[in-house]
Amino acid sequence: MDDLKNDIFLINKEVNKTLENILNKKVFSNGYIFYGSEGVGKKDMAIEFAYKIFKQNSSKLNIKEQIIENNHPDFLLIEPSHVIKGNLITRSEDKNTKDYKETIRIDQIRKIKTFFGQKSIESGKKIVVIIDAHLLNEAASNCLLKTLEEPTNGIFILITPRLNLLLETIISRCQIIRFKNFSYEQLDKLIQNNLDQRTLKSLQETGYKDLIKSANGSPRDLFNNLKTWNELPLEIRNYLKSPLVDNLVILEISRIVSEKLDLNQQILLINFLQYSWWKVTKNEDIITNLENLKSYLKSFIKPRLAWEVTLLKIAFKDL
Repeated sequence: MDDLKNDIFLINKEVNKTLENILNKKVFSNGYIFYGSEGVGKKDMAIEFAYKIFKQNSSKLNIKEQIIENNHPDFLLIEPSHVIKGNLITRSEDKNTKDYKETIRIDQIRKIKTFFGQKSIESGKKIVVIIDAHLLNEAASNCLLKTLEEPTNGIFILITPRLNLLLETIISRCQIIRFKNFSYEQLDKLIQNNLDQRTLKSLQETGYKDLIKSANGSPRDLFNNLKTWNELPLEIRNYLKSPLVDNLVILEISRIVSEKLDLNQQILLINFLQYSWWKVTKNEDIITNLENLKSYLKSFIKPRLAWEVTLLKIAFKDL
């Protein structure tokens, strides 16, 4: 599924227009909050925004690469972190962050003060992007607030799907850039424009419209849904079109899913099953059981056992 280009800039016209106006006027707020659901392109757009700001004052060719790798001298990325054996581990350093409770700590925010205390090297601005800013702990939030209040030569971009968890005083000092979920038509167009006809035909034969709808307006989740679905053997895909009733099939599918898919892929598959099985049965108990399955998987219950128990429970209730 690598031939699907997850390029949200082509369809996120409203946000594009707002940011282009800011860039053209060259009048920047001290802080911006990129707010919207998970997977609608907030981080990608923040990187693009930072790149265009830097490009206004620099002719270097590798600016975007430096930003993405977080090694541009005037760019700082702050991510949620967790502690393992006394060591602070950021999300980029450990992809299995869902195994730990993440937060953004005061020491990370203090780095921003040091960063802004230094003169910009390659551009007229210094830019800080804070991923999942709603995970700031109380001390870090208060420290950030003080930094926002001080005159700086920089720009903050706070990224969050949970605006209600940010301090009101932080929100009041930032310009909110709202990212809306994409419509079914927009996501369908993204697929139609980026997949070759052979791949598209294969997806259409397996009911790819349900994959779009279960993505809940998120291009990222759509991409992951398609990739996850494509990695399942065809016979498994056919079995999953409706709730399973054969015990042997349930045991075999539970084995394959738990062995072939990682945790995130399994969650995406459950989202798809919730939508597609609801469409077939209109049975609320099935939705509840699948929602419980998500909780079991996130609680580190053995995946194969969790799938077996859940699918068998659905089968017995459906008899």
